[in-house]
Amino acid sequence: MNWAKLGSSGFLKAIRPFVGLFVVLLLFAMDGELRSVIFKGGNFKTILTQTVIVAIGAMGMTMVIVSGGIDLSAGSVVALCSVVTARLIEQGHGFAGVLALTVLIGGLVGLANGGIITTVRMMPFIVTLGMMGIARGISKWLANNQTVNPEQPLESVNRLMDNSQSPLTFFPLPNGVWLALGLAVVMAVVLRSTVFGRYVFAIGSNEDTARLCGIRVNFNKVVIYALAGAFFGLAGVMQFSRLTQGDPSVAIGLELQIIAAVVIGGASLSGGAGSIPGSVIGAFMMACLANGSSIKDWPNYMQEIIIGVVIILAVGMDKVEPFIQRLFKRQSSSN
Repeated sequence: MNWAKLGSSGFLKAIRPFVGLFVVLLLFAMDGELRSVIFKGGNFKTILTQTVIVAIGAMGMTMVIVSGGIDLSAGSVVALCSVVTARLIEQGHGFAGVLALTVLIGGLVGLANGGIITTVRMMPFIVTLGMMGIARGISKWLANNQTVNPEQPLESVNRLMDNSQSPLTFFPLPNGVWLALGLAVVMAVVLRSTVFGRYVFAIGSNEDTARLCGIRVNFNKVVIYALAGAFFGLAGVMQFSRLTQGDPSVAIGLELQIIAAVVIGGASLSGGAGSIPGSVIGAFMMACLANGSSIKDWPNYMQEIIIGVVIILAVGMDKVEPFIQRLFKRQSSSN
């Protein structure tokens, strides 16, 4: 057995989300009440539906974190775009128009983030923290500080997250789940098998070295934040579809859930490491925790405490990995 390969940093980061998911499901399996409910096909479909918004946001956040940045405006952009979706439906736009314009709005917010970060050379944390307030304020202004309920709903949008059809069986899955899975496959290929993807990892690993290698760091950063914003915009459409209304007060703290999913998925907050499949598994694991907590009727604060502990443990894995690597290396040399 190749112990050195098993102990490599890349391998350990790749299996981290799967190990975490296995541990969570194992703990649920040990509880008779949870085991009798959570492993049913209909409940798994519910979990997948609950995963969609965080998973789509995590795809955009993965690019940002891998490149060495952060985006704290994600939750506010989701809320803004849910209100934009509602307003566009009120104005009579069709499905394609609503989807394109809402994603464009999210992309423009991301473009503003990336532009300010690169031109003014401000820290991403500060810029996106400010944008978090700006986007939330604009969403309340567009909604007149109340929920927006289109009189004539657009069924094609509402069906994206509709889990009412055959709720006790696994199939058919809502359209939003298939869309999220398809995007995950595409983005996994983009990050791992394209020049742009290699640039993202290079910038996150060492920005100065990437610049010396001829990579247009500032341009690529702007593109990364704009793409992330577009994903947050799409998550906003899903948020509207889930609630069937535009609510400027939703998604408070969602950015922390999205960042947590990315970190649980093996990304490093210092940049240069991360994967789309890992982030999606991280989002699914958090949805499993929330679902299990709901079945056990635990209060909301208990769910928040559990998720907080999971985040700390996931980040702490970065400190444990060097010890594991030395252990595998020692095992390899002894053989």
